[in-house]
Amino acid sequence: MTTTTVTDLYPTRGATEVTVPRQDPVVWGAPDTPGPIGTADLQAYERDGFLTVDQLITPDEVAVCKAELDRLVADPAIRADERSIVEPKSQEIRSVFEVHRISEVFAKLVRDERVVGRARQILGSDVYVHQSRINVKPGFGASGFYWHSDFETWHAEDGLPNMRTVSVSIALTENFATNGGLMIMPGSHRTFLGCAGATPKDNYKKSLQMQDAGTPSDEALTRLAGEHGIRLFTGKPGSATWFDCNCMHGSGDNITPYPRSNVFIVFNSVENAAVEPFAAPVRRPEFIGARDFTPVR
Repeated sequence: MTTTTVTDLYPTRGATEVTVPRQDPVVWGAPDTPGPIGTADLQAYERDGFLTVDQLITPDEVAVCKAELDRLVADPAIRADERSIVEPKSQEIRSVFEVHRISEVFAKLVRDERVVGRARQILGSDVYVHQSRINVKPGFGASGFYWHSDFETWHAEDGLPNMRTVSVSIALTENFATNGGLMIMPGSHRTFLGCAGATPKDNYKKSLQMQDAGTPSDEALTRLAGEHGIRLFTGKPGSATWFDCNCMHGSGDNITPYPRSNVFIVFNSVENAAVEPFAAPVRRPEFIGARDFTPVR
Protein backbone atom coordinates (compact mmCIF):
# COMPACT_ATOMS: atom_id res chain seq x y z
CA MET A 1 0.00 0.00 0.00
CA THR A 2 1.29 3.47 -0.86
CA THR A 3 0.62 6.67 1.06
CA THR A 4 0.62 10.18 -0.30
CA THR A 5 2.35 12.89 1.69
CA VAL A 6 0.56 16.23 1.61
CA THR A 7 2.73 19.30 2.15
CA ASP A 8 1.70 21.33 5.17
CA LEU A 9 1.52 24.89 3.86
CA TYR A 10 0.10 26.27 7.10
CA PRO A 11 1.89 25.04 10.25
CA THR A 12 -0.01 25.53 13.50
CA ARG A 13 -0.38 24.27 17.08
CA GLY A 14 3.40 24.35 17.60
CA ALA A 15 5.53 25.82 20.35
CA THR A 16 5.08 29.40 19.15
CA GLU A 17 2.56 31.46 17.22
CA VAL A 18 3.51 32.00 13.57
CA THR A 19 2.21 34.01 10.63
CA VAL A 20 2.28 32.73 7.06
CA PRO A 21 1.23 34.67 3.95
CA ARG A 22 -1.69 33.02 2.19
CA GLN A 23 -0.45 30.46 -0.34
CA ASP A 24 -3.80 29.92 -2.10
CA PRO A 25 -6.15 31.94 -4.29
CA VAL A 26 -9.18 33.55 -2.67
CA VAL A 27 -11.43 33.17 -5.73
CA TRP A 28 -10.58 29.91 -7.49
CA GLY A 29 -13.05 30.23 -10.36
CA ALA A 30 -12.08 31.96 -13.60
CA PRO A 31 -13.31 35.57 -13.92
CA ASP A 32 -15.73 34.55 -16.66
CA THR A 33 -17.15 31.60 -14.71
CA PRO A 34 -20.95 31.95 -14.84
CA GLY A 35 -22.76 32.24 -11.54
CA PRO A 36 -25.00 34.37 -9.35
CA ILE A 37 -22.19 36.66 -8.09
CA GLY A 38 -21.50 39.76 -10.19
CA THR A 39 -17.98 40.84 -11.12
CA ALA A 40 -17.82 43.75 -8.68
CA ASP A 41 -19.06 41.62 -5.78
CA LEU A 42 -16.58 38.88 -6.63
CA GLN A 43 -13.74 41.40 -6.63
CA ALA A 44 -14.91 42.74 -3.26
CA TYR A 45 -14.98 39.20 -1.88
CA GLU A 46 -11.42 38.65 -3.06
CA ARG A 47 -10.31 41.92 -1.44
CA ASP A 48 -12.23 41.75 1.84
CA GLY A 49 -12.83 38.02 2.30
CA PHE A 50 -16.60 38.34 2.58
CA LEU A 51 -19.75 39.13 0.63
CA THR A 52 -23.17 40.14 1.95
CA VAL A 53 -26.53 39.46 0.30
CA ASP A 54 -29.44 41.53 1.63
CA GLN A 55 -32.04 38.87 0.84
CA LEU A 56 -30.78 35.43 -0.11
CA ILE A 57 -34.04 33.68 0.81
CA THR A 58 -37.58 35.05 0.93
CA PRO A 59 -39.63 35.81 4.06
CA ASP A 60 -41.76 32.72 3.40
CA GLU A 61 -38.62 30.57 3.17
CA VAL A 62 -37.27 32.15 6.36
CA ALA A 63 -40.49 31.20 8.14
CA VAL A 64 -40.16 27.57 7.01
CA CYS A 65 -36.51 27.40 8.11
CA LYS A 66 -37.19 29.11 11.44
CA ALA A 67 -40.05 26.72 12.19
CA GLU A 68 -37.75 23.80 11.40
CA LEU A 69 -35.05 25.22 13.68
CA ASP A 70 -37.59 25.57 16.48
CA ARG A 71 -38.78 21.99 15.89
CA LEU A 72 -35.26 20.58 16.06
CA VAL A 73 -34.33 22.52 19.19
CA ALA A 74 -37.52 21.37 20.95
CA ASP A 75 -37.08 17.70 20.04
CA PRO A 76 -35.79 15.67 23.04
CA ALA A 77 -34.19 13.14 20.68
CA ILE A 78 -32.21 15.89 18.96
CA ARG A 79 -31.13 17.34 22.29
CA ALA A 80 -29.85 13.92 23.37
CA ASP A 81 -27.97 13.44 20.09
CA GLU A 82 -24.19 14.03 20.11
CA ARG A 83 -24.69 16.50 17.27
CA SER A 84 -26.32 18.96 19.68
CA ILE A 85 -24.11 21.33 21.67
CA VAL A 86 -25.52 23.02 24.77
CA GLU A 87 -24.61 26.25 26.52
CA PRO A 88 -22.32 25.55 29.50
CA LYS A 89 -24.32 27.74 31.91
CA SER A 90 -27.95 27.71 30.78
CA GLN A 91 -27.86 24.19 29.28
CA GLU A 92 -29.90 25.51 26.34
CA ILE A 93 -29.03 24.22 22.88
CA ARG A 94 -26.30 26.32 21.30
CA SER A 95 -25.83 24.47 17.99
CA VAL A 96 -27.09 21.42 16.12
CA PHE A 97 -24.65 19.96 13.59
CA GLU A 98 -25.19 18.06 10.35
CA VAL A 99 -28.63 19.60 9.86
CA HIS A 100 -28.53 18.91 6.12
CA ARG A 101 -28.63 15.21 7.00
CA ILE A 102 -31.27 15.27 9.74
CA SER A 103 -33.64 17.77 8.11
CA GLU A 104 -35.00 17.79 4.57
CA VAL A 105 -35.75 21.52 4.94
CA PHE A 106 -32.05 22.30 5.39
CA ALA A 107 -30.99 19.65 2.85
CA LYS A 108 -33.12 21.48 0.27
CA LEU A 109 -31.54 24.80 1.26
CA VAL A 110 -28.04 23.36 0.72
CA ARG A 111 -29.02 22.23 -2.80
CA ASP A 112 -30.60 25.58 -3.71
CA GLU A 113 -28.70 27.17 -6.59
CA ARG A 114 -28.75 30.55 -4.84
CA VAL A 115 -26.66 28.88 -2.13
CA VAL A 116 -24.52 26.16 -3.73
CA GLY A 117 -24.13 28.14 -6.97
CA ARG A 118 -22.24 30.89 -5.17
CA ALA A 119 -19.99 28.33 -3.51
CA ARG A 120 -19.14 26.69 -6.85
CA GLN A 121 -18.42 30.07 -8.39
CA ILE A 122 -16.02 31.11 -5.61
CA LEU A 123 -14.28 27.75 -5.31
CA GLY A 124 -14.12 27.00 -9.04
CA SER A 125 -15.28 23.39 -8.79
CA ASP A 126 -17.98 21.09 -7.55
CA VAL A 127 -18.39 21.28 -3.79
CA TYR A 128 -19.48 19.12 -0.88
CA VAL A 129 -20.69 20.06 2.60
CA HIS A 130 -17.81 19.97 5.06
CA GLN A 131 -20.06 21.08 7.91
CA SER A 132 -23.58 22.37 8.49
CA ARG A 133 -25.30 23.54 11.62
CA ILE A 134 -27.94 25.76 13.09
CA ASN A 135 -26.71 28.28 15.66
CA VAL A 136 -29.15 29.39 18.32
CA LYS A 137 -28.36 32.50 20.33
CA PRO A 138 -31.28 33.04 22.66
CA GLY A 139 -31.46 36.32 24.52
CA PHE A 140 -30.28 37.02 28.04
CA GLY A 141 -26.83 35.52 28.09
CA ALA A 142 -26.10 33.24 25.14
CA SER A 143 -22.33 33.09 24.85
CA GLY A 144 -20.35 34.22 21.82
CA PHE A 145 -17.67 32.65 19.68
CA TYR A 146 -14.17 33.99 20.40
CA TRP A 147 -11.91 35.29 17.61
CA HIS A 148 -10.64 32.52 15.34
CA SER A 149 -9.94 31.43 11.78
CA ASP A 150 -12.09 28.47 10.80
CA PHE A 151 -9.38 27.22 8.49
CA GLU A 152 -6.90 27.02 11.35
CA THR A 153 -9.18 24.48 13.03
CA TRP A 154 -10.25 22.69 9.85
CA HIS A 155 -6.60 22.35 8.79
CA ALA A 156 -5.29 21.31 12.20
CA GLU A 157 -8.12 19.03 13.29
CA ASP A 158 -9.99 17.98 10.11
CA GLY A 159 -7.11 17.80 7.60
CA LEU A 160 -8.24 20.31 4.97
CA PRO A 161 -5.02 20.91 2.98
CA ASN A 162 -5.79 24.24 1.29
CA MET A 163 -7.86 27.38 1.72
CA ARG A 164 -10.52 26.31 -0.76
CA THR A 165 -13.53 26.47 1.52
CA VAL A 166 -16.30 29.03 1.95
CA SER A 167 -18.98 29.49 4.60
CA VAL A 168 -22.38 31.10 4.44
CA SER A 169 -24.36 32.32 7.43
CA ILE A 170 -28.05 32.82 6.65
CA ALA A 171 -29.99 34.87 9.21
CA LEU A 172 -33.29 33.44 10.48
CA THR A 173 -33.83 36.28 12.96
CA GLU A 174 -32.84 39.91 12.72
CA ASN A 175 -29.15 40.60 13.28
CA PHE A 176 -28.97 43.82 15.26
CA ALA A 177 -25.79 45.63 16.23
CA THR A 178 -26.50 44.56 19.81
CA ASN A 179 -27.45 40.85 19.83
CA GLY A 180 -24.13 39.12 19.31
CA GLY A 181 -23.68 39.53 15.56
CA LEU A 182 -20.86 38.26 13.38
CA MET A 183 -17.67 40.36 13.32
CA ILE A 184 -14.95 39.97 10.66
CA MET A 185 -11.59 41.68 10.18
CA PRO A 186 -11.69 42.64 6.46
CA GLY A 187 -8.57 41.47 4.61
CA SER A 188 -7.41 39.20 7.43
CA HIS A 189 -7.97 36.19 5.14
CA ARG A 190 -4.67 36.96 3.39
CA THR A 191 -2.55 36.02 6.40
CA PHE A 192 -2.62 32.66 8.16
CA LEU A 193 -2.09 32.79 11.90
CA GLY A 194 -0.71 29.52 13.25
CA CYS A 195 -1.62 29.26 16.91
CA ALA A 196 0.61 28.06 19.74
CA GLY A 197 -0.12 24.99 21.84
CA ALA A 198 -0.78 21.34 21.14
CA THR A 199 -4.28 20.03 20.39
CA PRO A 200 -5.73 17.90 23.22
CA LYS A 201 -7.45 14.64 22.31
CA ASP A 202 -11.20 15.12 21.77
CA ASN A 203 -10.63 18.88 21.81
CA TYR A 204 -13.90 19.39 19.94
CA LYS A 205 -15.93 18.48 23.03
CA LYS A 206 -14.65 21.59 24.76
CA SER A 207 -13.98 23.90 21.81
CA LEU A 208 -17.59 23.80 20.53
CA GLN A 209 -18.67 25.36 23.82
CA MET A 210 -15.62 27.52 24.54
CA GLN A 211 -12.62 27.92 22.24
CA ASP A 212 -9.18 27.23 23.75
CA ALA A 213 -6.77 25.42 21.41
CA GLY A 214 -6.51 27.39 18.18
CA THR A 215 -7.06 30.71 19.93
CA PRO A 216 -4.93 33.65 18.72
CA SER A 217 -2.92 35.68 21.21
CA ASP A 218 -4.07 39.11 22.34
CA GLU A 219 -1.00 40.60 20.66
CA ALA A 220 -1.80 38.99 17.30
CA LEU A 221 -5.44 40.05 17.46
CA THR A 222 -4.47 43.60 18.35
CA ARG A 223 -2.11 43.72 15.38
CA LEU A 224 -4.68 42.28 12.95
CA ALA A 225 -7.41 44.63 14.18
CA GLY A 226 -5.04 47.58 13.81
CA GLU A 227 -4.22 46.57 10.23
CA HIS A 228 -7.70 45.59 9.07
CA GLY A 229 -10.32 47.04 11.41
CA ILE A 230 -13.45 45.16 12.43
CA ARG A 231 -16.75 44.95 10.53
CA LEU A 232 -19.97 44.08 12.36
CA PHE A 233 -22.74 42.52 10.27
CA THR A 234 -26.39 43.37 10.71
CA GLY A 235 -29.33 42.37 8.55
CA LYS A 236 -32.90 41.25 8.24
CA PRO A 237 -34.02 37.62 8.36
CA GLY A 238 -33.11 36.03 5.02
CA SER A 239 -29.93 38.06 4.63
CA ALA A 240 -26.64 36.20 4.29
CA THR A 241 -22.92 36.67 4.72
CA TRP A 242 -20.46 34.60 2.70
CA PHE A 243 -16.94 34.54 4.06
CA ASP A 244 -13.59 32.96 3.30
CA CYS A 245 -12.39 30.12 5.52
CA ASN A 246 -9.38 32.10 6.78
CA CYS A 247 -11.18 35.28 7.86
CA MET A 248 -10.48 36.21 11.46
CA HIS A 249 -13.96 36.43 12.94
CA GLY A 250 -16.00 36.01 16.09
CA SER A 251 -19.13 37.18 17.87
CA GLY A 252 -20.01 38.56 21.26
CA ASP A 253 -22.44 37.34 23.91
CA ASN A 254 -26.11 38.09 23.42
CA ILE A 255 -27.34 39.83 26.56
CA THR A 256 -30.31 41.47 24.83
CA PRO A 257 -33.88 40.09 24.82
CA TYR A 258 -33.59 39.54 21.07
CA PRO A 259 -32.60 36.04 19.89
CA ARG A 260 -30.17 35.59 17.01
CA SER A 261 -30.42 32.37 15.04
CA ASN A 262 -28.81 31.36 11.76
CA VAL A 263 -28.08 28.47 9.43
CA PHE A 264 -24.37 27.96 8.84
CA ILE A 265 -23.17 25.93 5.84
CA VAL A 266 -19.55 25.20 4.95
CA PHE A 267 -18.77 24.21 1.36
CA ASN A 268 -15.42 22.68 0.47
CA SER A 269 -14.05 21.98 -3.00
CA VAL A 270 -14.11 18.33 -4.02
CA GLU A 271 -10.51 18.98 -5.11
CA ASN A 272 -9.57 19.87 -1.52
CA ALA A 273 -10.85 16.75 0.23
CA ALA A 274 -9.81 16.24 3.82
CA VAL A 275 -6.76 14.11 4.64
CA GLU A 276 -5.43 13.22 8.07
CA PRO A 277 -5.31 16.10 10.60
CA PHE A 278 -2.21 18.28 10.33
CA ALA A 279 -2.01 19.10 14.05
CA ALA A 280 -4.28 16.85 16.07
CA PRO A 281 -3.93 13.29 17.39
CA VAL A 282 -7.24 12.10 15.90
CA ARG A 283 -9.88 13.25 13.43
CA ARG A 284 -12.94 15.04 14.71
CA PRO A 285 -16.26 13.19 14.27
CA GLU A 286 -17.76 13.22 10.79
CA PHE A 287 -20.76 15.28 11.90
CA ILE A 288 -18.29 18.14 12.47
CA GLY A 289 -15.79 17.49 9.65
CA ALA A 290 -17.28 15.44 6.83
CA ARG A 291 -15.50 12.50 5.19
CA ASP A 292 -18.22 12.03 2.57
CA PHE A 293 -17.00 14.08 -0.38
CA THR A 294 -20.05 13.52 -2.61
CA PRO A 295 -20.73 16.70 -4.62
CA VAL A 296 -23.90 18.64 -3.85
CA ARG A 297 -26.42 18.15 -6.67
